[in-house]
Amino acid sequence: MEDALRGDDAGPGERPRARRLCVPVRPGPGGCVPRLFRTPVGDRTAVAFSAPARLTEVLGAAQPWIVLAEPALRALVEPLGVRELRIDAALGAPVA
Repeated sequence: MEDALRGDDAGPGERPRARRLCVPVRPGPGGCVPRLFRTPVGDRTAVAFSAPARLTEVLGAAQPWIVLAEPALRALVEPLGVRELRIDAALGAPVA
């Protein structure tokens, strides 16, 4: 899967390729849907990772994921009112 994440740099006059991200998903009514998280202040956010190893490091090997281009992920979560996308976020529990 990591080979699918490598993109070539655009040459002169070419459009750059959309950034590909590893997106954690969960089962949904029509297949899989992106997992949404909350920021420390409670706002909903989408989370994605630049490499499978980063996703596994934060969410564990059992977390299902798919590869999506950044614009596709934003288009999926925007109708849900999610405007923020955190890439390579380190998730943590609140301090007690």
